[in-house]
Amino acid sequence: MPRINWVETREGRLAWREDGPRGGVPLLLLQRFRGTMNDWDPALIAALSQNRNLIRFDSTGIGRSEGSVPETIAGIAAVAAEVIDGLGHRQVDVLGWSLGGIVGQQLALDFPHLVRRLIVAGSSPGPDTGGPQQHPRVQQVMTKPETDEKDFLFLFYPETEAALASGRASRARITAQPDRGPNVTAAAFMAQMKAISSWGGVLHRAGELRLPILVANGAHDVMLPAYRSYVLSQRAPNAKLVLYPGAGHAFLFQEIEDFALDVDRFLTR
Repeated sequence: MPRINWVETREGRLAWREDGPRGGVPLLLLQRFRGTMNDWDPALIAALSQNRNLIRFDSTGIGRSEGSVPETIAGIAAVAAEVIDGLGHRQVDVLGWSLGGIVGQQLALDFPHLVRRLIVAGSSPGPDTGGPQQHPRVQQVMTKPETDEKDFLFLFYPETEAALASGRASRARITAQPDRGPNVTAAAFMAQMKAISSWGGVLHRAGELRLPILVANGAHDVMLPAYRSYVLSQRAPNAKLVLYPGAGHAFLFQEIEDFALDVDRFLTR
C-alpha cells in the first residue's frame, strides 16, 4: 500500500496516494458515491499503474481529509481542480466512476485547461427520462446506513454465477487492504446526495465537451443504466462508447484486464 500524502487546500488538508512511475500525464481517479480512495479494487490499481502515474485522493469531508463535502457537483469538481493545481500538474487525464464520472464531466466543463482526456465509467450525463430506468430497489439499498455483501453484489454485479464470484473476490481484495481509513460519514453521504439530486446534468452543454472521451459501462448496470452512457456518447462530439457484456456497475472490477487495456489504448493513442 503506497503511503498517504497530503495536499493543502482552502478547505484544509486532503489525503492522497499515488501509484506507478512518475512522468508523463498522470491519471487522476474520481471515486463513486460513498467511496474513499481505498474503495478502488487494488487489482485494478495495479493494472492501471503499470505504465503510468496514478493519483487517487479523498475529497473534502471524505475519509481522512479535512473539510466538508460540497453540496453541489460544481463544488466537488472545484475541489478536484484545486488538488490538480496543488500537486503541481498543468494537466491530467481523468477516470471518474459513478459519482466520479459526473464530477469528471463537470470538471472538464469548468476547468477545460486541466483535463487532457476523460474516462466516464458507469455514470450518467444527468437526468434523462428516456430508455431503461434505475432498478426500483437501488435508492433503498444505496442509502442504508450500513451495506453488507448482499447489498454490494446487488448494486454492482449482475445475478450470474460468474459475476457474483467476481464481485465476492473484488470485495475481499478491497476489504483486505491494510490502513483503509474511516468510511464515509452519514453527513458526508447526505451532502453527496444533495449534490447529485441538484445537478442539472451536462446534456445541454455536451457539445462543449470536445476533448477525447471514453464512455464505458457494464451492459447490466442497475444503478446507472448503460443507455445513459449511450446518450452521452451520442452528444459529446469526440466520445467513444464501450459496453462490457455480462457486467454491471462495477464492470471495471469485474473485467479488469479488458478495461485496463481499453484505458491504455485510449490514453496512448
